[in-house]
Amino acid sequence: MARARARAELTPRDRVIKFVLGAAAVVPVAALGFLAYEMFKEAYPSIVFNGGKFFTTKTFTIGNLYSTGVEVRHGYKAAKGASFGILPLIFGTLVSSLIALVFALPVSVLGAILLVERVPRRFEAPLGVFLELLAGVPSVVFGLWGVYTFGPFFARDVYRYVADLHIPWLTGAVGSGQGLLTSSLVLAIMIIPIVAATTRELVRSVPALSKEGATALGLTRSESVRLVTLPFIRTGIIAAALLGWGRALGETIAVLLISGNFLNAYPKSIFAPFSTMASTIAALLDGALTDSTGMAIHALAEVGLVLLGITLLTNFAGRLVGRRLSGPGLPVGRGV
Repeated sequence: MARARARAELTPRDRVIKFVLGAAAVVPVAALGFLAYEMFKEAYPSIVFNGGKFFTTKTFTIGNLYSTGVEVRHGYKAAKGASFGILPLIFGTLVSSLIALVFALPVSVLGAILLVERVPRRFEAPLGVFLELLAGVPSVVFGLWGVYTFGPFFARDVYRYVADLHIPWLTGAVGSGQGLLTSSLVLAIMIIPIVAATTRELVRSVPALSKEGATALGLTRSESVRLVTLPFIRTGIIAAALLGWGRALGETIAVLLISGNFLNAYPKSIFAPFSTMASTIAALLDGALTDSTGMAIHALAEVGLVLLGITLLTNFAGRLVGRRLSGPGLPVGRGV
């Protein structure tokens, strides 16, 4: 009854604003639903054609497009010799993005804390601008830099010394620098601005009274960061890490240029070439468009659908972890 009376008291302008705000809230959900529906509709022939082998085999080829022969399975046709298995692509996508996150997260968090807590105010703004400018560099520029400068330099002056240590999976031919480790390091550089900029705003949001209270209790500045600042923003750091991980999972052009685009096998070492789901879509799309059966496009759509699912699951998992880790609002003196 009270709700009905409140609705009756709304002016026409309030009703318009309420409708616009409601529509704006629905748009992201509708866009995601529409995207998932379209991806599923385009991928459905491939889902039927490949079945579970799509996730258990390691050969991904669109087949011989110059042959008149076709393969028929469950009522759908594909080019002769076509095989669609993405197990190595899933492995490459997850491993490269996780390695990138391992390198980027500590650098981003510590750098953000340094900017806010230690750097003088007159230097914080200029350094923050450079950090934000790094986020605006196109991915193709990172890719070209990785191919022609970063990768060859590390292969010549760093990787060969690491390979000489004969540590499992850290040995093998380093080549020209194209491979899993170089791609992961470039991805780490690409996601550092995203994670660091978000973390910097989180550090600024820590109440001054909490830090002053920690100082009054006798904590040093480093102890205050460890016992007050980090517990206060830990949930936000998880969200920032997920934003960075999402960027790394879906990165295409930079990885395509640096990875070596090795589709049908797992990398034998951290220096070996590999491929990801996103880079495979970009690499094979042009040839897939010439497939008269259309199955190559359907298979790439299924790859995109799987990548979308992994990204959504990652975000849901992060929200659950963040909810579990969220603690009291003012964790002053925790652990003291």
